[in-house]
This record gives sequence, C-alpha cells and structure tokens, in this order.
Amino acid sequence: MEHEGRSAAWPGVIEAYRRYLPVDASTPVVTMNEGRTPLIAAPRLAEVVFGEGRVPRLYLKFEGLNPTGSFKDRGMTMAVSKAVEAGAKGVVCASTGNTSASAAAYAARAGLACLVIIPKGAVASGKLAQALIYGARVLAVEGNFDVALDLVRGLVARHPEITLVNSINPYRLEGQKTAAFEVCDQLGRAPDYLAIPVGNAGNISAYWQGFKEYAAAGQGGAKRPAAGAWPLMLGFQAEGAAPFIAGSFVDKPKTLATAIRIGHPASWDRARRAVNESGGRFTAITDDEIVIAYRLLARLEGVFVEPASAAPVAGLAKLTRDGYFAERGVGPETAVVCVLTGNGLKDPNRARRVSVAPEVVPADLDLVEDRAFGREAGS
Repeated sequence: MEHEGRSAAWPGVIEAYRRYLPVDASTPVVTMNEGRTPLIAAPRLAEVVFGEGRVPRLYLKFEGLNPTGSFKDRGMTMAVSKAVEAGAKGVVCASTGNTSASAAAYAARAGLACLVIIPKGAVASGKLAQALIYGARVLAVEGNFDVALDLVRGLVARHPEITLVNSINPYRLEGQKTAAFEVCDQLGRAPDYLAIPVGNAGNISAYWQGFKEYAAAGQGGAKRPAAGAWPLMLGFQAEGAAPFIAGSFVDKPKTLATAIRIGHPASWDRARRAVNESGGRFTAITDDEIVIAYRLLARLEGVFVEPASAAPVAGLAKLTRDGYFAERGVGPETAVVCVLTGNGLKDPNRARRVSVAPEVVPADLDLVEDRAFGREAGS
C-alpha cells in the first residue's frame, strides 16, 4: 500500500496521504481519523443492475462510514486544518445537510465557531440534528442551496476572519481526492468505471484529480486497457436537478434526494472536464428510480444509504437498459466502483416512508407465530 503506517492505527487521510496534500510540518492537523472506508463487493446487486450475462465486478465505496456519516469529512479535515493554520476565528458554510454536519463537527474539534446557512425545510432531520448537537449556529433562509451559498460568500467578503468551507474552498477537494487513492489501494488498480452522484459537483472533480495524481506518481497498480488510462467517470443527477444534462443552471431544482438538490453547481467546469477527459458521461434518473435503487442496496447487500447515494446505482441500471455497457463489452474482468456518499441514518424519515410499518400484535406466542410465518388460523 502507498501510504505510511498502513499496518498501524489509521491516522486519517492527511497523515496517510501527506505527500499528496498541501500541508507541511506547521499545519495543525484537525482529524477524526476519517477515511479508510470499505470497498464492498456487491455481487447480488450486480446481477440485478447489469442483468444476466457477462456481469462486471461491482464494488460499493461506502463513504457513509466516515465519522459524521458522509464523504464530506475527507475534505473538511483539510479545510478546517488550513483554517486553523491561517488563524481563522470560525468557519461558515451553506449546506443541504452533510456539509453542515461535517463542518460543525470538525469546527468543534478545532475549537472554532461554526455558522451554517441552510435552505428552510430542505435538510433531512438526521443531518440537521448533527449540526445542532455539534454546537453550530444554524440559520434557515427562504430559498434554495444556491441562495444560501450566495449569502455565505457575502458574509466571508465582509468578515475575512471567517473561512468558507464549502467545496469552492480548494482544500476541500484536496482532501476528497484521497478517496480515489483508497479505491486504487483497495482494488490494486484503478477501476474501469467510477459511478458517483453529482450535486455541487466537487466530489466527481476531486475523484478525477485523485486518479490522475496517483497515476502520475506511479501508484494505483496496473490498469486494464478496457476503459483507457483512467476510469470512465459516470456522474448521475436527479431529473429535477440536472443542470449538466440540461446544459445550463436550474433555478428551482427538485428531487427527494436532498444532497443533490442543487441547480448551480460550484464545480461546473471541473466536473465537465472530469467527464470529458475520462470519456465518461452525465446521466439523469428519476426519483422513482432512486427509491428503487435505495431499497435494493439495503435488501440485497445490507447497505443503508441516504437517497442521493442510490443515484449512481439507479444510473448504472439505466445505462444497462440503454445498452451502454453492452456496447463497451464489459464482463467479469471489468471493475465498476459505485460511490455511496452518505449514511442512511442521515434521512431516517425517508426510509420509513418507503418501508412497511411494523405490525402491532398481542404478546401471545401463538399469535406471534401465526403472524411471523403466515400460518392459517387453526392449522
């Protein structure tokens, strides 16, 4: 493995991949040992997603097992560490949920104040609870994420002692690129395809940066030629919030997948470049398709994610139906990595809405047995 200390206790992404990051001995590392999330083989899900025949190897990079339950922690350890190094008095972010949770947690660990601006009524309960319990000052504003981001930009312009920690902060993407390093370390090579949800588009940009940097450094193992020098980057958006498919910003994005309900992606140019350079594509899926994939992940592989994380699974199924993978001759030698960005406990209400409610029965053994095993009365 590339990084130092792999056999020792995991030190977090900055120490693990220090040589690839803009830090030095004077940088005060603020970490909660983020990273080293599992890459889970998903053969049952692969059979459903890709159908019968030459099914590729499908892996789930489960970023929901980071300290605050999402991939945001990779970037936040860098952003907050550099904020402390620069003498910041606090941090601020706009958020659809996960950024706020991560910013609040890392700010608390660093002893910094944290201000969060969220769209009113648009943040899942689990994410909001995190920001609040970590001690952030949370303001809900009328308008969507893009309105909130404009406001925090204005605040930082007036208060330079506060650091903005959204993905427009370049240190965020520096931290997030470490997930690409891990995927290569875990697979022993770069994957052929990388499927990922796209909202503000920082994460797809960071993965692409990471794959290119690791290859340039001679890391990532031997690459099979099926998909070229690097993975094909497949970015998935919800139909109601799909500016990359529309080719222009969406002023009123709509989707139940709140983490990707963003119409003005801050990393527009970087994300476009990642897809174009890799030979990949953006694809839109419906909310119904997202819900189907959300349930399949849990029921076939035991992986509980927030709805936005299910978008790439839904997207892979759609591309299969459209003949995309058949045209490219994928098979058992092909490695497809699906990035699951957030934990299902971020949005518990959604899980309850799409599941069967518990059935209430009397505390009687015979009745419980009948209901549990479907026996007819008196049989």
